[in-house]
Amino acid sequence: MDNGMCSAEARSANGFDPEMIHDWLSEEDPERLVFLWRMADRVRREQVGKSVHLRGLVEISNHCIRNCRYCGLRAGIPGRTRYRMRDDEILACVQEAVQRGMGTVVLQAGEDPGLDRERVAGLVRRIKKETKLAVTLSLGERSLEDLRAWRRAGADRYLLRFETSSPELYQQIHPPRTQGAPDRMEILGWLKDLGYEVGSGVMVGIPGQTREDLAGDLALFRKLDLDMIGLGPFIPHPKTPLGAHDAQVATLIDQVPASADMACTALALARLLCPLSNIPATTALATLDGTPGLEQGLRSGANVIMPDLTPIHYRRLYEIYPSRVRPGEGCAEPHEKILSLIRAMGRTPGRGCGDSLAWMARTGMK
Repeated sequence: MDNGMCSAEARSANGFDPEMIHDWLSEEDPERLVFLWRMADRVRREQVGKSVHLRGLVEISNHCIRNCRYCGLRAGIPGRTRYRMRDDEILACVQEAVQRGMGTVVLQAGEDPGLDRERVAGLVRRIKKETKLAVTLSLGERSLEDLRAWRRAGADRYLLRFETSSPELYQQIHPPRTQGAPDRMEILGWLKDLGYEVGSGVMVGIPGQTREDLAGDLALFRKLDLDMIGLGPFIPHPKTPLGAHDAQVATLIDQVPASADMACTALALARLLCPLSNIPATTALATLDGTPGLEQGLRSGANVIMPDLTPIHYRRLYEIYPSRVRPGEGCAEPHEKILSLIRAMGRTPGRGCGDSLAWMARTGMK
């Protein structure tokens, strides 16, 4: 393997050469892929350090008014048992995050109007008053008024995946938008203007996604100057149009595989393009490949893990895709395994809130 050539490619990737990124996404040589992952890992170490920040995930509602064609929370799934956690249940999970030494809690839900502006603002205020945690919200497409109120209440971060930079592909996985409704790019702009740390991301291996599409996603990460970037393999729920066994999906010569290796390759490229961003080894990656998936993500440039603190009886109902919860799984044992994995890799569990260095650089915060 010509390391001199690969070093040149690394410099080109950092300046973003779309053709070079496409070539890396087409790479199948295992040795070259390992070199890319190691290159990204080195940039991670040099730019954001060896800490792995743990974000406690709490899935507070599985109600959703959307009908996305791959998601197990979609409104059109018949017979789905729905839940909405009580405030006291959510706050108990928040205290668990504190007890486990985490610096951030992530409140995630389907797009649920039942989580109204005042209720969410009240929750954020209580968390900020009672703990030192950073609060990340991931509640879907919400109004500017909602987002402004939650920021004023003390919310620090917001996650909203744009999912794909291709308008055509986006239309294939989502039902038509309501006329006049803001799109996700506009909302991401609002979030930045409001002072949030802004997170977004994509799914790797959407049916019909080409390497050119994925290269466009990576370019958009850099253009948006994202503080947090999430990439995970596409895993549809079997009871959705894109997950049904009889779904008719076009076969492309350049179809991106929904594999752990491809997700890690995209993750590595994201790290090279956005060296100061926080990038998680995602739940989807762990679902597809278990602990090895998490480890591979961490070796490919990731510096965040999001352990799930949702009570197990609710977690089983938050079935965006299948196999998120394994038989006998609870919170304590996986948490200890995560800590052991981090230390075995020569990394350290993060301390404090783990603010994005990209956000700090942009806003002048220290």
